[in-house]
Amino acid sequence: MPGEKEARIEKKLQLAGSPMGMTAVDFRLLQTALFLVLPLIFGGYAVLLKSGTALIPIFAVMGLMLSLAAPHLYLKQKTKGRNRKALKELPDILDLLTVSLEAGLGFDSAVSKVVSKKEGVIVDEFHRCLEEIRLGKTRREALSGIRDRLSVDEIRTFISSILQAEKLGIGMVQVLRVQSAEVREQRKQRAEEEAMKAPIKMLFPLVIFIFPSLFIVLLGPAIIQFVQTFQK
Repeated sequence: MPGEKEARIEKKLQLAGSPMGMTAVDFRLLQTALFLVLPLIFGGYAVLLKSGTALIPIFAVMGLMLSLAAPHLYLKQKTKGRNRKALKELPDILDLLTVSLEAGLGFDSAVSKVVSKKEGVIVDEFHRCLEEIRLGKTRREALSGIRDRLSVDEIRTFISSILQAEKLGIGMVQVLRVQSAEVREQRKQRAEEEAMKAPIKMLFPLVIFIFPSLFIVLLGPAIIQFVQTFQK
């Protein structure tokens, strides 16, 4: 596998949280297995349906297309779910970090306290960050790794603010307080936006499922009576 393609797959796996501990090689092996198995399964299903020899290649091509798309769709869904969880956890993580720093702990000790007290996507990333620091990476490199592995704008802004505060010598507590207020305000705005979208989303189930049932209940007897009258 070319190095550029391997790096691209590795990046996708990191964004998805390395599901099942997969490496780029494991991902390519999974793709190859699906590439060989799914066309046979779909072709065999076409044979069982007795759909004729003309449809067997079509079913096989469908299996082939699914084998190519399914692994990438899986990683995309895992990435979305992971980012959604991280965004939900961020305000509480910021509050706990702020309290720990105000209590007199250093940043690494505060992060370690958060790792010991909480669970979740961000906590796992902080745990990895601490391990990388213990293995010799600088704090800037370890925190930049979190920013690369979580494609959430709020978290990237949070990490960038920490790095900037460390570089300029600004108090970390003040930066975290500002970040916490901004994140909570953004969460409030997202909730208001979803609430405004709700009536539009409810319109489709109403039109498709509820309105036809109402028409049947309300107009059904009148239509039956109308038909019976004309038959007489």
